[in-house]
Amino acid sequence: MSTDKSDLPQQASRPIEHRRPYQFLQERRGFGLVGILALLAVFFTGNIPVATLGSMPVAVPGGALIVLLWRWWSGTPWREIGFVRPKSWIASLTIGLATGIILKLLLKAVVMPLLGASPINHSYHFLAGNRVALPAAIWTMIIAAGFGEEVVFRGYFFERFTRLFGSSPAAKALVVLLTAALFGAAHYVGQGIPGVEQAVIVGLVLGTIYTIRPSLFILMCIHAAFDLTALAIIYWDRESQIAHLLFK
Repeated sequence: MSTDKSDLPQQASRPIEHRRPYQFLQERRGFGLVGILALLAVFFTGNIPVATLGSMPVAVPGGALIVLLWRWWSGTPWREIGFVRPKSWIASLTIGLATGIILKLLLKAVVMPLLGASPINHSYHFLAGNRVALPAAIWTMIIAAGFGEEVVFRGYFFERFTRLFGSSPAAKALVVLLTAALFGAAHYVGQGIPGVEQAVIVGLVLGTIYTIRPSLFILMCIHAAFDLTALAIIYWDRESQIAHLLFK
């Protein structure tokens, strides 16, 4: 039986042609030069101030936008960075808002006083009664923090570190710790050590929730509610009162 030799190069090339797009995407989801540069760009870009209202920067979530660009470029499924439809939008929103408010009050009244933090957040005390800055502050709490930081620290970094370390219980615990540490570090410049301490605690809570239920929507609600509660406490100048609620 004869074999047509001319068919062999074509048959051999077909699998390679089919693999090329897959390999291209895999390289951008890996930890080569492009992957590492993307990771650094996401972390160090953070939120970008584009204007100022009443001394409050109006920020856009630059890091989150890079994540969404990377997701498109790498072909990463939305689900893998936490964009999962909740079973109930209303239930998730309600639980998220309630959790964020309670978490902030608990930290302000109990945890931070125990850590020796000042009852006044000096970095943002200029917002007390500052009606001009209020729209910029609300935008920042919801868009830059609630949306942007969750896309970066829970969505993107969880995907990156899970891909690197695996999904065993020990690996998941390590990912929660690493993302919380990065989340804390990102708050050092603007808020100092107390900001780092608070952010690490919040990062541990949100990271644990995300490990159990990997959906960003409820975390965005918790984060936004947490920051909006902090804003309300500062705006109405109730920081010292709440901080001394249990510890005089």
